[in-house]
Amino acid sequence: MRYLAIDHGTKRTGLAICDSAETIASPLGVIEGQAEALKRIAQVVESEEVGAIVLGLPLNMDGSAGPQARLVLKFAERLRERIDIPVQLQDERLSSFSAEEKLFPAEFTKDKRRKRLDAIAAAQILEDFLEAKRSK
Repeated sequence: MRYLAIDHGTKRTGLAICDSAETIASPLGVIEGQAEALKRIAQVVESEEVGAIVLGLPLNMDGSAGPQARLVLKFAERLRERIDIPVQLQDERLSSFSAEEKLFPAEFTKDKRRKRLDAIAAAQILEDFLEAKRSK
C-alpha cells in the first residue's frame, strides 16, 4: 500500500510518500500556508493512488499533547471528513531534528533549507511508521 505522510505546520506542510512495497519513503514536497492544504492533499491522494495517510503527531517529550498536537488532531479530523481513506497518527518527536541532521551536509540557503526540511521531516515520520509496522 502507498502511504502519504504529512508533517503539518501552521506555515508549511511537508509531504512524503512510500512505494507500494512500503520500503522507501521519499520527500514529495511542501504546501505553503493552510488555505489550499486539504485540497492539495486530496489531489495527491488521488494522483498517487494513496491507500492511507500517516499524520505526524508532535507530542511533548513527556508524551503529553501540547497546543501544536491539539492543532494536528483537529487537522486529522478535517482530513477524515474530506478524504475517504484511513488517517493514522505517528509520534513525530525528534523528526525535525533528524531531518535537520540529514540536510546539514547539503549547502542550501536558509530559505531553501527551511522549505525542504518539512518534506524531509515527513519522510522521517513515514520511515518511523513503516519501521514500527514491520517490527509488529
